Amino acid sequence: MTPENTARGAVATSHYLATEAGADALRSGGNAIDAAIAAAAMLCVVYPNNVALGGDLVALVRSPDGVVRFVNATGRAPSAMSLAELRERHGDALPARGIDTVTVPGGVRGWQALAELGGRLSWEQRLDGARAAARDGVPVARSVARAVRIDRRDLAADAGCRGLFLPGGSPIGEGDTLREPALARTIAQLAVHGPDEFYTGRIASRWIAGLRALGSRISEADVAAYRAVVERPVSIEALGVEVFTSPPNTQGFSLLRTLRFLAHQGVTDPLGVDAGRLAAVFGENNRVRARWLADPDTAPIGVDELVGMDAPEFIGADSRPASGDTVGLTAVSADGWAVSLVQSVYWAFGACVLEPETGILFQNRGTSFSLDAAHPAAFSPGRRPPHTLMPVLVQRDGELAFAAATMGGQAQPQIHAHLLLNSLAGASAIEATSAPRWVVGVQDDGDTASTVTVEADVPRRAQEALRESGLRVKTVQPRDEGLGHSNLIRVLPSGYDAASDPRSDGSAVVVAD
Repeated sequence: MTPENTARGAVATSHYLATEAGADALRSGGNAIDAAIAAAAMLCVVYPNNVALGGDLVALVRSPDGVVRFVNATGRAPSAMSLAELRERHGDALPARGIDTVTVPGGVRGWQALAELGGRLSWEQRLDGARAAARDGVPVARSVARAVRIDRRDLAADAGCRGLFLPGGSPIGEGDTLREPALARTIAQLAVHGPDEFYTGRIASRWIAGLRALGSRISEADVAAYRAVVERPVSIEALGVEVFTSPPNTQGFSLLRTLRFLAHQGVTDPLGVDAGRLAAVFGENNRVRARWLADPDTAPIGVDELVGMDAPEFIGADSRPASGDTVGLTAVSADGWAVSLVQSVYWAFGACVLEPETGILFQNRGTSFSLDAAHPAAFSPGRRPPHTLMPVLVQRDGELAFAAATMGGQAQPQIHAHLLLNSLAGASAIEATSAPRWVVGVQDDGDTASTVTVEADVPRRAQEALRESGLRVKTVQPRDEGLGHSNLIRVLPSGYDAASDPRSDGSAVVVAD
């Protein structure tokens, strides 16, 4: 529906400066696409633990005629690397971080694909805010400071990360000024030359050479050949709405499995007395993802099978935390465009590899490849790893109802289920994003597939149902950052209702005309 007020649109992101960058794009005559790109670029400056130019992107874009498209800008493995070489170097599994976990970054090509779908502004207009913030400095956010303390050892092992995040050997703290002059110069070049500069220009040559000096096998040919894929999303009609999300190699199918269960199994209170039943579905979905999610170019099964199959039995312990560090943002404009965008470096600070000449920090998505040749997601040259990223748009009666996005690693589809169920029950955007949550699976050190992480203020009836389900309940403080930074925009007849998760450093803005 077209809101009856005069608002230009709304933006919700995980950092207030990114929200302002997106809002400025709307004020400058841009639409939701321009706002999303501007906000994402700013997040690469102010939230480097969660996102960077060297990361990947996925997005859903709804055009004014109601067509929803999926942008898959997830990067590929180096063509010159082999499974045998990685097994010889690392044994049965890739390390969590380091140069061999870096895949070709897809995010900047993702911005280009978004812009080509209908953006209005120039690259200078979209990127100027991020360039100025990197040049002049920004206050270190709470989330960034916390991540630097936690990952100090890995950051110290890389010269680029050490120089930026541990100046003089001490971690930067909340409220300190974070200046990134090399990144500012890189963003300035992208503003002048556009995304091609990142893949075929001088910037590309510099960061590729910097990574190769550390042992990377990513070549200039790999980078120049990379393109984002624009394709159809996957969707399901359930609970009175149509939910759109992303196909493999992302885990969007998991949300569809959950909604199919809720629509057909007579669950009346999934976040209350029926929480144990819902938790069992979340666990099943996690096992399907771990066993079968892979690059659709080579995967043995498709999304319909992923949604409809029975879950495999217990597939072994997963000792790696899988919470991920990501940004999810939403933007809607009055002309009918809407975007749910998720961009990431995967773990906090990704691979902990920062190329100092360009200021670019790189993701560790490659760690999601299996080194078991029989696994559908086994490493192979040019293949894309499994991804936790998944954007969401929701329609009711053919009109946009919600735009949602979140971080949260393996728990993203579970967080989206919480958001959707709360919203459909009548919650406002701030009520839905603030509501107590629980998620199933490995979120932190010591967790297992049978761990359910529960915020302390989850209603008692739900906590009792989760304990009775046989899962191991781990209680954390309310609004724990590990349970996701969500952002939500509701489209109402009277305008927009937007909110950013209090678990983040974010904000939401409705932009007046």
